[in-house]
Amino acid sequence: MHTNTTLYDCAIIGGGLAGLCLAIQLKQQGHSVVLIEKNSYPLHKVCGEYISMESWDFIQSLGLNLSELNLPIINTLNITAHNGYKVAAPLALGGFGISRYTLDDELATIAKNTGVTVLQNCKATDVVLANEQYTTTTNNGTITSKLVCGSYGKLTPNFIPQHTTKGQYIGVKYHIKTILPIDTISLHNFNDGYCGVSKVDKDTYCMCYLTTVANLRNNNNDIKLMEKNVLMQNPHLHTLFNTATFVFDAPLVISQISFNKKKAYANNVLMLGDAAGAIAPLCGNGMSIGMRASKLLATNINLFLQHKITKVQLVANYSTQWDSNFALRIKVGYYLQQLFGKRLTTLWALTVLNKFPKLLSKVITLTHGKPF
Repeated sequence: MHTNTTLYDCAIIGGGLAGLCLAIQLKQQGHSVVLIEKNSYPLHKVCGEYISMESWDFIQSLGLNLSELNLPIINTLNITAHNGYKVAAPLALGGFGISRYTLDDELATIAKNTGVTVLQNCKATDVVLANEQYTTTTNNGTITSKLVCGSYGKLTPNFIPQHTTKGQYIGVKYHIKTILPIDTISLHNFNDGYCGVSKVDKDTYCMCYLTTVANLRNNNNDIKLMEKNVLMQNPHLHTLFNTATFVFDAPLVISQISFNKKKAYANNVLMLGDAAGAIAPLCGNGMSIGMRASKLLATNINLFLQHKITKVQLVANYSTQWDSNFALRIKVGYYLQQLFGKRLTTLWALTVLNKFPKLLSKVITLTHGKPF
């Protein structure tokens, strides 16, 4: 049992990418921080594992020297339709590949070394605000803090009131060994879904796909059967599934994913990452959005803790900045989500984009932000 007598400046629920980045920044600014993570590091997560170059300098500023990790630099995008029709385009800003297993573990080490209190295998079960002080209840005791931030990913914890139905999407991820260009990220469409493939650190590729719960249900809730009957109708995926070496004994799966609109401040908790914005994979850089949000939030929290702005101003500033920085990218991702993964519209869209490469370049630009 964690017995806490400290009043932390900030408690962060969720030790994923956005939560870790926020914790490190706040500690670098001189504030006391506790990070509550229900799992333990290192761990794999269902994630596309492509990060645009907009985040490179920011990650380095946290103390992680990316240049030492020999990461693949990605500057080409391939998109295929169900029948194998392909469109290729350069990525002007480009990105790099790194597994969440590596990235989160490296950042967790930096957080600990910086002085963040990192509680692993610790699950938050309730958050109460009274007399301008938060009490967070966990399976390992209670924690008091001046602020609480939520960075718990796509799935809402049970103690947060939910006003929407369960999500109708599932995400599935593998690490594979194969022979593909290391500078290319591919997006392969299939019926009611799409699969991204790109090189990450070491000698592996990330293969992660999103599809509907209905697709799985229609295949007896059998992932392997669904992959055979649905995904492999795309010849590129058929080749991958039949020639690649799969590193995991079983796929990583996350279910009940929803892309409904969320708020940057809800139930007295400041949200960031997927907890704040229903970030669809086709936004292009969900991880970059989460990291940029952590920087915006850290700046405002620092001002609040230095008594330069009020709590009301903190919430208003961050909410406004969230919308101005991410609303368009999230909207673009939402519309692309509706367009891709459907047999006719996907093929039609790729045919048009192939004829008008400047239009494709514009779409790509809308999914990538500027360096921060």
